[in-house]
Amino acid sequence: MKKYSSILIIILATGLFANAQSSSTKRADKLFSKFKFVDAATSYEKLITKGEGDEYIYSQLAECYYNVFNSKDAEKWYAKALETSEVPETIYKYSQMLKANGKYEASNIQMAKFASMRPADHRSIAFVDNPNYLPKILEKGKKFNVQELEINSEYSDFGGTLKDGKLYISSSRNESGKKYGWNEEPFLDVFSSTKNNDGSFLTPVAVESINTKYHEGIVSFSPDGKTLYFSRESYFDKIFERDSLSRNKYSVLSLYKATKELGVWSEGEGLSLNSENYSVKNPAVSPDGKVLYFSSDMAGGLGKFDIYSAPINDDGTVGKPTNLGQKVNTEAQEMFPFISSDNTLYFSSNGHLGVGGMDVFFAKLVDGKVGPVRNVGIPVNGNADDFAFSLDSETGDGFVSSNREGGTGSDDVYAVKVLQPICDVMVTIIVKDSESGEILVGSSVNVTDSEGNIFGTKLTSDKGKVEYIIECNTQLYLTASMDEYESSSANIDETSEEEAFVEILLDPIDEIILANKVALNPIYFDYDKSNITAKAAFELDKLVQLMKKYESIIIRAESHTDSRGSAKYNQGLSERRALTTAQYVISQGIDSSRINGAGMGEAMPVNDCGTKCTEEEHQMNRRSEFIILEGNPNN
Repeated sequence: MKKYSSILIIILATGLFANAQSSSTKRADKLFSKFKFVDAATSYEKLITKGEGDEYIYSQLAECYYNVFNSKDAEKWYAKALETSEVPETIYKYSQMLKANGKYEASNIQMAKFASMRPADHRSIAFVDNPNYLPKILEKGKKFNVQELEINSEYSDFGGTLKDGKLYISSSRNESGKKYGWNEEPFLDVFSSTKNNDGSFLTPVAVESINTKYHEGIVSFSPDGKTLYFSRESYFDKIFERDSLSRNKYSVLSLYKATKELGVWSEGEGLSLNSENYSVKNPAVSPDGKVLYFSSDMAGGLGKFDIYSAPINDDGTVGKPTNLGQKVNTEAQEMFPFISSDNTLYFSSNGHLGVGGMDVFFAKLVDGKVGPVRNVGIPVNGNADDFAFSLDSETGDGFVSSNREGGTGSDDVYAVKVLQPICDVMVTIIVKDSESGEILVGSSVNVTDSEGNIFGTKLTSDKGKVEYIIECNTQLYLTASMDEYESSSANIDETSEEEAFVEILLDPIDEIILANKVALNPIYFDYDKSNITAKAAFELDKLVQLMKKYESIIIRAESHTDSRGSAKYNQGLSERRALTTAQYVISQGIDSSRINGAGMGEAMPVNDCGTKCTEEEHQMNRRSEFIILEGNPNN
């Protein structure tokens, strides 16, 4: 079994307690409450051997293995616990362990069950929206090269902040320091390692002044390198709580900043964000030095730990924190934010859809808006916990930490090199009146990809525009609509440019009224089909809007087929298409007396090419036309 991960211990530092089930489990429960999961597991297994196994013991045993990321044994005992009682959170953890063991289909079955029991949970919503997410992540291709650093020790090493030729990490390698009771490793200190010209690193040395006998964690620098932000355990300020059962002391994590004077760091002072009631940790300064990002379990968040931002004032103080919201944060844990120079937010989460325990995710930040959150993919992410990701967007070099198998210690630092760029496109759509050129405020803009996946629908601002952040090289289909106007559409070809601008012009709705018919774009049907497609609905909505404006209009929808098939069959098919077309209009609130359908069969083709038509010519023959029988406002 792998050693305790120090990052795991810090995650759990705010408390993970078990209530004793009975006198027989008292010893095991006490060990569990002290985070001595290996010993607790042994104790629970002895009870099972004695025939005392029950749902509680199976669940506790699974939790022991879950917390040390022994995914195989955790899977086994979660399955056993679920035989008698289906607890939603147990089902979720069971699915995660199945996933960690490469049993993706079985994992999805359990996630589907979890989603049915907790449909409002963010994790459920994400899964239901994208149930086949795993193959998509795994098939993305290798975008990074990942290689373990030689500076890792047998202890825990994580982080990876490169500044002025030095790599800063958190490590428990100080063997002369005080041992941490929960994992019997020394407390974490901040170390630095000088980078050689060949890209290798010297043996890390402890950073003077800021290290204490307690934990010091992840660091981040101001742009000028004169201010250092880092995490420190609240024991330093004599802030802790004592558990009545185990008598253990439980601290919180706080953020500090140190300044460099004459080449030496100051001891550090606590930030105003700190509290004895919750933890603040994992600092990350924005490239311009104006915003501090961090993780916290403060009240009012969405999950166990959320990511927040807070302004850094000109005088060095930190302002009021803001939760990054539901795009980033889930009911689970989001930690280790990092902001690259191209304003990409990287963070770790076990709440978003991933391939292992904790995965690295990214999202573009544009004008304070968060773009779509996506998994960085393999090999940065694997079956274990992957966290503390950082990246120089100009050189493509970075670091990630992980407790994956094959590493030197319990947590290890890995070098990352970009092989394929990760990019987003800021798509700006402006909607205008085609005749006057005036912007149209409040028009509805819908964006879908080539597979029909909907990115969302937004209303244009007072500047007549909407913005979407889309992954590069995505074919987009845009539609815009507004009362009193004919809906219109536009396409955006695949691009890797940072920005794309599209102008959509809407014609006044009256312009589609001709002498004897309504001029819609053809309502095409798939071969041998009569159902209304999304594109057909888009065109028919124009007719609906027109008929709502002019209540005296009466329409006959004429449907035509191509020449394939017998004349009799085609006549029947055209009648079904005409009826379906009319039914769609009626379903949108138009009285049935104002529209009827007529099947025209193959008798009136646009392209009279018989059986020698191309597929495109056949499709043009499969159409609907809309004849004005009464109430033409132009007459």
